[in-house]
Amino acid sequence: MKILRTPKELQAYRKDLRGSVGFVPTMGALHKGHLSLIEKSVAQNDHTIVSIFVNPTQFLPGEDFEKYPRRYEADKKICELAGVDALFMPEASAIYEKDEVLIKAPSQKGYVLEGHFRPGHFDGVLQVVNKLLHLANPHRAYFGKKDAQQLFLIQKMVREFFMDTQIVPCEIVRDDDGLALSSRNLYLSPEERQKALLIPKSLKRAAKLIQSGVIKTSSLKEQMLQILRPLKVEYVEIVDRKFDAIDDIRIGDSIILVAAYVGQTRLIDNIWI
Repeated sequence: MKILRTPKELQAYRKDLRGSVGFVPTMGALHKGHLSLIEKSVAQNDHTIVSIFVNPTQFLPGEDFEKYPRRYEADKKICELAGVDALFMPEASAIYEKDEVLIKAPSQKGYVLEGHFRPGHFDGVLQVVNKLLHLANPHRAYFGKKDAQQLFLIQKMVREFFMDTQIVPCEIVRDDDGLALSSRNLYLSPEERQKALLIPKSLKRAAKLIQSGVIKTSSLKEQMLQILRPLKVEYVEIVDRKFDAIDDIRIGDSIILVAAYVGQTRLIDNIWI
């Protein structure tokens, strides 16, 4: 497995590749969720490139950029064992200039839900993903459904910028107790971990209600909020796949999303209906 540190090294490496290329962009602290993306890429492509870059532009002031988990040696080993061909690990100074040409998230869909509570977050996400996709120039790029709004906006950017990359959505991976895997789960104490389970419990409750015929989103949200009451909830929202709010569940075109704090740790989760 090659370790690439600069954009020029990645571009030179990519230029010599023949066959299909898969790309998995990450911020490191890799877990089984990331591994599922990597394994999918390895299975579907002749070559797989993974990036590890804790992107400063998507963190807001006061967020956890400085303490975001960094486990580079363990991450290298995970990638090597998974069959990754090249690992791109740049410094921020190699990615960003002082006076950047900026990409802005759309003024509507980029500033609801995550974009409302973290204004400017998606500007930074789209900025770095745009750069990484141009550098890796993959046939396919793999993103998890847990970051559902991010996935939607990246698909939108790729489509509207006429980029020749297929964005492959990947299913949420959960731990044995049902908690969606996240690098930020490392912040949770054992007691907080138990409280965090209220998030998937609320989503499971909504799914069961839908199976029993409840389709009013207001009723579903009310039931979920009862379960989530011990947590500091930022939002419980139900939208269609274009992130427009809906009054009734549409099977095959609905997403139920939750964002809540467990102690000082902010977690997000969702289910696609």
